[in-house]
Amino acid sequence: MQELTASTVDDAARYLDGWIAFRQRLDRVPGIQVAVLHEDRLVLSSAHGHADVESGVALTPSHLFRIASHSKTFTATAVLQLVEDGRLRLDDPLADHLHFLDGAPAGRVTVREVLAHGSGLVRDGWDGDFWQLFRSFPDRADLVRMSVDSAHVLGRNERFKYSNIGFGLLGLVIEAVTGSSYEAHIAARITGPLGLADTGPELDPGRASQVATGYGSLAYLDRRVPIETVSTGALASATGFYSTAADVVRYASAHFDGDERLLTDDSKRLAQRNEWKVEGSAAGRHYGLGFAVTEIGKRRLLGHGGGFPGHITHTLFDPAGRFAVSVLTNCIDGPAQTLAAGAVHLVDLAAAGPGSATDDLQRFCGRFANLWGVFDIAALGGRLYRLDPTLADPTADRCRLEVVDRDTLRIVDAPGYASPGERYELERAADGAIRSVRGGSGTTSYPIDRFTEAASSAPRVTPDTPLRLE
Repeated sequence: MQELTASTVDDAARYLDGWIAFRQRLDRVPGIQVAVLHEDRLVLSSAHGHADVESGVALTPSHLFRIASHSKTFTATAVLQLVEDGRLRLDDPLADHLHFLDGAPAGRVTVREVLAHGSGLVRDGWDGDFWQLFRSFPDRADLVRMSVDSAHVLGRNERFKYSNIGFGLLGLVIEAVTGSSYEAHIAARITGPLGLADTGPELDPGRASQVATGYGSLAYLDRRVPIETVSTGALASATGFYSTAADVVRYASAHFDGDERLLTDDSKRLAQRNEWKVEGSAAGRHYGLGFAVTEIGKRRLLGHGGGFPGHITHTLFDPAGRFAVSVLTNCIDGPAQTLAAGAVHLVDLAAAGPGSATDDLQRFCGRFANLWGVFDIAALGGRLYRLDPTLADPTADRCRLEVVDRDTLRIVDAPGYASPGERYELERAADGAIRSVRGGSGTTSYPIDRFTEAASSAPRVTPDTPLRLE
């Protein structure tokens, strides 16, 4: 696996931003916020679409999102800090700190088992309709009742079993150990030291106007229904956090190798190792202590996803490569995980190149369309590629392009159906801008804005009335 460089990540981020903009429209997502960080440099922080569709409010990088289960990484970090301080042990049973669990099966579960989702505890209680806003999220009294009401479903360490109730209880453990509120402790030990002014465990009502409006799914309606953001009560430590993409990648950077602002490397290795394989998921997916683990290509990544009523979010980071990406969407079926994974694929493709002369290749780049669809010519890592932006992984069916001359490219390293060995011929305007590209089945493609304008005015395409772009 090639080492990431500044130019590698810059190339990938440049294409990523345009790809995210395209996918926002293609997938009919109200808005998408994205950030990329490499080393200590925020490489990309951008937003596409709307924070509020009905009011026509454009989404910005400063709008807040509910990042939901990212909260578990903050809770895990706070727990490990207390372990480092000698105030808590990972093998402490919950009842040692939460005396209302004395005698209850959940009381025998250890802190470590909850962090790894090996506790066997119920996921969201036996009435989880607070996720549909049928009622409020559980308060402390509700959580206490839920934790002793047949909460222990499977045997301890029987298998990976996700539990928001377990992480809600960890929030109470942190309060019991510190004598402070969960929110105040997180501010003192995590968000404050990192300067994360736009991140917190529970949304301040005074900042509600800064939250991107969340929307429902297109699976059951032809329009997306707005969903009000709500308090998560006693489940803040499991799912209550809000943030921006830029703040999330800054937070992720504190979990890079060698960065000990929050935790020692020893503790980070403990949190990031594989505790459980996640059954039924894609190969290479595991869970550590509060952190999800996945493999994309040869890269091992940490992070977490988050699902909140109206918001779907996902973050991936490579602690060794010192790279992080976060994608936040404001609809309940947003493709945040797909887009974050796509960012990693782009970084790896850029890293595979010679890493030189990318700027010289920009004169060939653009997004082009014809009657059959859309393709991109992109410069990554000193090479030119034809990419398909409609794919979940835009690098999947790539063709590598070789420069023949100022107006000609040759297709190399292409799938068999992708015209290997043939050429793309470019027609340019007087200022050097590309007017058209002929190639790939010998068809002519045009800059997407030009083609969209022509297609939008055509009531019907026939041999007698073809699209005219000349």
